[in-house]
Amino acid sequence: MLIDSDVLIWYMRGNPKARKVVENLAPFSISSVSYMELIQGLRDKSEMKALREFVVNKKISILHISAEISQKAVFYMERFSLSHNLRMADALIAGTASIYGNVLLTGNSRHYLHIKEITVKKFRP
Repeated sequence: MLIDSDVLIWYMRGNPKARKVVENLAPFSISSVSYMELIQGLRDKSEMKALREFVVNKKISILHISAEISQKAVFYMERFSLSHNLRMADALIAGTASIYGNVLLTGNSRHYLHIKEITVKKFRP
């Protein structure tokens, strides 16, 4: 299972549904893009330390961008950026899900539903 950053943000904010899902799915994977999105939202070094400990303690696998993922993301951007307003981060996350064959758990399913090569599982906080 590949978990999108929005689900982890809900988890970190203490949302009970997100806590239950994350606890039941651990260990799981996240895209390096999602990890960077989480870092981007941090306020200080103590939050950075807490994020790193979370990744280690939950045995989260961070899936890094490869040439194959990048190529898939470019294909998705060419195909869906104008028609569905697909953004670069979402294209890279979708490319990661596609290449690794992972189901993508996300609260932003509308960002991905037009991409038929991936399976999207909706999360509702």
